[in-house]
Amino acid sequence: MSAPLADRLRPTELSEVCGQQHILGEGKLLRKIADSGVIPNLIFFGPSGTGKTTVARIIAKIANKKLCHLNGTSCSTADIKEVFAETAGIDGAQGVLLYLDEIQYLNKKQQQTLLEFIEDGRVTLIASTTENPYFYVYNAILSRSTVFEFKPIEPSEIERALEHAVEKLEHDDGTKIILEEGVLRHIACNCSGDARKALNALEVCWLGSKLNEHGERVLLLEDAHSAAQRSSNRYDKEGDDHFEILSAFHKSVRGSDENAALHYLARFIDAGDIISPCRRLLAIACEDVGLAYPMAIPIVKACVDTALQLGLPEAQLPLADAVILLCTAPKSNSGVEAIGAALEDVRNGLSGEVPEHLVNVHPKSAGGHKPPKYKYAHNYKNHYVKQQYLPDTLKGRVYYHFGDNKTEQAAKAYRDKLVAEAEE
Repeated sequence: MSAPLADRLRPTELSEVCGQQHILGEGKLLRKIADSGVIPNLIFFGPSGTGKTTVARIIAKIANKKLCHLNGTSCSTADIKEVFAETAGIDGAQGVLLYLDEIQYLNKKQQQTLLEFIEDGRVTLIASTTENPYFYVYNAILSRSTVFEFKPIEPSEIERALEHAVEKLEHDDGTKIILEEGVLRHIACNCSGDARKALNALEVCWLGSKLNEHGERVLLLEDAHSAAQRSSNRYDKEGDDHFEILSAFHKSVRGSDENAALHYLARFIDAGDIISPCRRLLAIACEDVGLAYPMAIPIVKACVDTALQLGLPEAQLPLADAVILLCTAPKSNSGVEAIGAALEDVRNGLSGEVPEHLVNVHPKSAGGHKPPKYKYAHNYKNHYVKQQYLPDTLKGRVYYHFGDNKTEQAAKAYRDKLVAEAEE
């Protein structure tokens, strides 16, 4: 009974694994690879508690290979070499499967050492990482491996695993367990798809339970709230979760879905991070609302300044106002498109000389050359006069196209009026 509940319930067959049916279901690729017994180098990518280590162990058993386990946070190059030395022993006659947890923590030299030993096929690598392997794993290893993504487990599947865990606890302890209504559901919904976290929360509730007058252990919903109170929001300011939530937040505002945007804002607030949404809201005001409602920019700036001055928890109020304002505002990315097109020309070498009549000092005039006269716009009707401002190489180039919203169409009508009256 000393081992944690999650370890005592660790599956021994692929059919027992909780979740991951998109790769482990009947007929799915990883399931077919495992059943074949011929295992290529694999990389398992996904959050903690989704079965990566368990699946690696089961695959090693099916393939009849010796399993060696290293962790990237603590192993050295010598540890890696020691694993490969075991292929020469009797235990390694059928081959060695190295399960390397948290491979992202290996430096480049260690990963190159790893590559040296997996290339000849004597050792099969299954590496796991909670970070995107395409950012953290040496490209030569990636090219020799197949990446499978493990996803957070659905609450319904975790709840079934918890029901099985309750039966296990009853069997091991010999005491019947009574569950208050909603205990398992609450734990399953507040573990961020992490089966290990859910089982740990259940075990804590069980350890803290008391016997009733009938000699039964009663697991209280109140205890479930305490055990799982901070597990609902999977968030790491330096990890992929941060950028995924940030991306979803931005796209929800861009898509005018204030309910989704408020949800993602709440996840930032719950994690104590207001800097990330503040920066992103300022960008959204310029990038996605822009000239369709230019006043959104100073309004959002005021909301952000207020949030930063207030701090949490009050900062949630101006940030929520800014989110709702941007979601319900008309959208335009005409400014983004315009500066993007201008930058593309500049980076492609399309610059050219500034027109002479726009230059403050005209060195050519000293040699008898008289440059064209600059026309001061304020001296003309409507403060507008036609003249060339772009370099000759870009004459006539159009970067900005008026958006189809009320504000920009009004600006277009005004511009058309200026041009028409200047040509009269």
